[in-house]
Amino acid sequence: MDKTQAPVWVIADQIDCRILSVSFQLIGRARKLADELETSVEAVLLGDNVREQTQQLVAAGADTVYLANSPELYFYQPELYTEIIVKLAQKQQPQIMMLGSTSMGRELAPLVAARLKTGLTAHCIDLVLDKDRILEQKIPAYGGLLSIICPEKRPQMATIASGVFPKPEMDAERTGEVVELEVPIDVPRRIETLEVVREEPKGVPLESAPIIVAGGAGAGDPDGWQQIADLANTLNAALGCTRPAVDEGWADLETMIGQSGKMVSPECYIGVGLSGELQHMVGIVGSQIMIAINNDAKSPVFEKVDFGIVDDGREFVPVLIEKIKKYQEKKVTC
Repeated sequence: MDKTQAPVWVIADQIDCRILSVSFQLIGRARKLADELETSVEAVLLGDNVREQTQQLVAAGADTVYLANSPELYFYQPELYTEIIVKLAQKQQPQIMMLGSTSMGRELAPLVAARLKTGLTAHCIDLVLDKDRILEQKIPAYGGLLSIICPEKRPQMATIASGVFPKPEMDAERTGEVVELEVPIDVPRRIETLEVVREEPKGVPLESAPIIVAGGAGAGDPDGWQQIADLANTLNAALGCTRPAVDEGWADLETMIGQSGKMVSPECYIGVGLSGELQHMVGIVGSQIMIAINNDAKSPVFEKVDFGIVDDGREFVPVLIEKIKKYQEKKVTC
């Protein structure tokens, strides 16, 4: 490792002193990029009472953790977080900066990029180095993958959703440096978070579900959508969707899977009435087994899944539910 080379940065995201999975996933990819660049991985952690969490970032692959630990940072504060990160970046000059595509990261990344006068690519699904060791930031576009580069400005910035990269193996024996930062007290704030009110998620969370059932425009109407929801309930699965289901009002935005939604990696994914558009399919690339139900035998979705069922979902799904329930009853009886 050559510490004279500009480092690769990850802005860690935490809620209630718990580092989000996406931050560990990004450190794993940062470690790979840094090794190719022969440089170090540095993480920035802002919060209150999060000093112990720095070791988790080191265990994931960070060489240095910059820690701003203060009651002022317990809640995410846009102006204050931006000021700390920008001042540190101007001093340390990272060549790459990655943030999770979370509620914090989606707001913080453009604020930081604007202050540093550099580029930003949102919702990346891959990050690799090209032959000139410039970061290729890949996003789905025009029915394929588009590579975006930032050849002149630094840092090269990207946001990446949870589930795009695997979580690295944690090494509790790794050692790293923790550098404590001063928290400025004179940063003007237009908005200040005073309280966070959380609602319990409905059903099984998409991010951790071993089985996901997702529906698309092929549901047809609210009754067809309810059948898909019933299938998810029967399997004790999480219910996901594509953009058309949200636009029709059948599903909530937070259940959307894909480029503009969530990235998932279930053991089994079942898609009903989906055409297989890239914007959705990039969100399920981590699935172990993918099954599609569609009445169009020529649908592109069948080229991308492990098992395909050509049938009208509105006729097939109720029969499938009935078969599953009988199987479940038989298991209980035995």
